Amino acid sequence: MPEGDALQRVARSLQVLVGERLEAVSPNPRGLETGVARAVNGRVLQRVEAVGKNLLLHFDGGVVVHSHLRTSGRWRVRRRSVKEWRGAPWLVLRSSEWEATQWNGPVLELGRGAVGRLGPDLLAPGTGLRDVVARLRGLDQSRLVGDVLVDQRVVAGIGNMWLAEALWHVRVSPWSRLADVCDESLERALEWARGAMAASVAGRRPRRAVHRRAGRGCPRCGEPIRSSGLGGANRTAYWCPGCQAAGDRAEREEARTK
Repeated sequence: MPEGDALQRVARSLQVLVGERLEAVSPNPRGLETGVARAVNGRVLQRVEAVGKNLLLHFDGGVVVHSHLRTSGRWRVRRRSVKEWRGAPWLVLRSSEWEATQWNGPVLELGRGAVGRLGPDLLAPGTGLRDVVARLRGLDQSRLVGDVLVDQRVVAGIGNMWLAEALWHVRVSPWSRLADVCDESLERALEWARGAMAASVAGRRPRRAVHRRAGRGCPRCGEPIRSSGLGGANRTAYWCPGCQAAGDRAEREEARTK
């Protein structure tokens, strides 16, 4: 699933349409059912913003389009061409020079969707890391760190990849409970994630240490990296049992309850 940095890149790519009065069509029947193309056709795109893993397109007249890509959706931008796209995008937005297409939904709707229920966007300039840690301390402290940091209602933008890498860098197990992780470690994990995501937006993605590297040696201690489903959503967690060992007992306890 595209994470917060990927949506920031999409928002940047769509800036070429801002200030333009756009033509909008929905070649895909599922996209047509959303009513988005009819609502924005002929309107001026005023601004585009990424909020966590969500994209908001603001048009004149107060019309807002919400896009969430989940695992299958994609946005593409290119110069307008006489050549037709292969396949049927959910939405096509055209200016005199540029064309943006949204493919495979799966969330394309009018309005802001669930954005108002999100936690602070980790990449937003006004987000304070200590404030995010304070939000974490207001939660049930028995929750697993690897579950809560990808809860978009707590902090928006972090997904499985940045979670795994951030926790590895600060030597915290995703199986650790909030109560067992100090404020400093939580803040350092958030700080690392924000820095890495910002670098990715600028085109400098760091090499992965643990994400999707199960069975390979840890770059730090050499132990084979492990992976397992974690939390209520059963998201795949990646960690090193050698240098992120604090949560192994919690992992075994959870496994026994399944």
